[in-house]
Amino acid sequence: MPNPQSYHFTLPKSRRPGEVSLNEPWYPGVQPYWPTCTTKRSVDPIMGITTVVIHATAGGSSSGAISVMKKPTDAASFHWLVPDEDEPQHGELVWACVPEALAAWHVRNAASHPDVNDGAKRVNHWSLGIEVVNKQELDTFSDWQVEITARIVRHCWAKYPNLAHVVSHAKLDPDRRTDPGTLFDWERFKHLVLNGEADAIPVAVASAKPLSQLRASQALGCCHT
Repeated sequence: MPNPQSYHFTLPKSRRPGEVSLNEPWYPGVQPYWPTCTTKRSVDPIMGITTVVIHATAGGSSSGAISVMKKPTDAASFHWLVPDEDEPQHGELVWACVPEALAAWHVRNAASHPDVNDGAKRVNHWSLGIEVVNKQELDTFSDWQVEITARIVRHCWAKYPNLAHVVSHAKLDPDRRTDPGTLFDWERFKHLVLNGEADAIPVAVASAKPLSQLRASQALGCCHT
């Protein structure tokens, strides 16, 4: 049986994908709760991101999962939430829950692993968190949930130059967590992340001359005073 504490792979820099888009609307009404369930990152919000952490909610609904963001004590948060198969959003979208520039509270501060970012603690500051709605016990993940979770990771891989690790919550905090659990098809997920196709480049985008081929303008532009 698969062991979630072993779920971990690294991303090769040579195969970084191009643009990978997501349909990621904000979960309704989520913005007012950011001040009490997030933190300003202690690292650069682009260059400092090294890791994506995969979670499962241990519950059966997106609303139940995201309600932890409004707890008066011990609130938690995450950047994306993947709906379950009996929810109308399944197959259509993933919920954006916290701005990527902020540290979401999805891994406890003391948790770490020597294989991940040299064993650094305070994982939330240098990671992004994905929650997949799943009860974990005798609850299979849909094909789409695995596929869209891989697409989120590829979206991050295309965006963050130093992203290197994709890891389970269970590996980082094995004494307290088992997610995403034995029923999450980690090998298929890994294959989809590493071998997925980038989005086709729209003609209007492809027609623009790359910045590397342009000469720096000597004229004063709109940003000069």
